[in-house]
Amino acid sequence: MEQWSKIKDKKGANDAQKSILYAKANHDISVAVRLGGSADPSKNVQLATALKKAKEQGVPKENIEKALARVAGTKDKAGDTVMYEALVDDVGIIIECATDNVNRTIHNIREILNLYNARMSSVKYMFEHKGCITLQLPDGEKDIAYFDKVLENALAWGVEDMVETSDPERYDLICPADVLGEVKRSLYHSGLKYVLYSAGLVYRPRAPVKLKSEARTKIQNLIEALEANDDTVHVWSSMST
Repeated sequence: MEQWSKIKDKKGANDAQKSILYAKANHDISVAVRLGGSADPSKNVQLATALKKAKEQGVPKENIEKALARVAGTKDKAGDTVMYEALVDDVGIIIECATDNVNRTIHNIREILNLYNARMSSVKYMFEHKGCITLQLPDGEKDIAYFDKVLENALAWGVEDMVETSDPERYDLICPADVLGEVKRSLYHSGLKYVLYSAGLVYRPRAPVKLKSEARTKIQNLIEALEANDDTVHVWSSMST
């Protein structure tokens, strides 16, 4: 009986993790369709990225198809884009939402912030508004020489930096916000080989805040709670990575 109890507990924990994973995938797919304006991944880079990530994480095909079917008819109902700013433990947080009911959205955001003793506060001065293009160099083109070639071209287009992401095979091209469109066009016409994952405007902390383990965990949990909100599109924080 004791062995069965351990197996049952382990299965319950795994099921809970899967449930969270599937819910996050559904949310990412929904946001991608609303922002990209299309439920066709060939016409929506952000959706293609969300679908690829869901498949890599083992989300069943049936779940993905249901998520697409659910949001396909609502892609034109994204409503307004609203931004909220918050402060917790000297860490600034910027929350971008897409909503058809601003009162509902701000109520939900405030409730989440209150749970973590965070408060609405002006924090944009803690961040730089930048353009960011995330791409992956294809297999066979990952040597230093090809990286240098991509970087050389990118710098000529106005890119300020090319940095590794948490995925070691992907890179972020960081540029001033006002030249993002020009950089995207230059990249498209460059003849370089790459896989494009996303392109958009981001907020990067000017001086990332280092925190001890307990405070860091608290803010990570806050960010996860904000990201789980149905209207949330992006969350940025000034906490160091």
